[in-house]
Amino acid sequence: MGTFDSNTLRQAIEGNSEQPLLSLYADDAELRIVDRNTQPSHPKVLHGRDEIAEMLADVYSRDIKTHKLERCVVQGDDVAFSESCEYSDGVRVLSESMVSLRDGKIAEQTMIQAWDE
Repeated sequence: MGTFDSNTLRQAIEGNSEQPLLSLYADDAELRIVDRNTQPSHPKVLHGRDEIAEMLADVYSRDIKTHKLERCVVQGDDVAFSESCEYSDGVRVLSESMVSLRDGKIAEQTMIQAWDE
């Protein structure tokens, strides 16, 4: 059985490549994203590491000034965390995630994100 460490999550989020963060996901992970464009009744749902990898590659290819893990709580197989990022043009994004783990890997994640308008 694997373990999940918030310091590993911090290093992955705050790094400059999607690979460390992607390595925290189970092969069959599911990521649901809720935001202004993909509202709760029709969230964007990514199935498996390949789809999640595409999304993360897009995020890490952007001109991001800062990407930080603000808070993280790990309780058994449940994780909750807040991320913030600021793009070089000043646009800020805040996201909150609730995660279910399986064998120390992210199996399910729901992310709610808000962007500056």
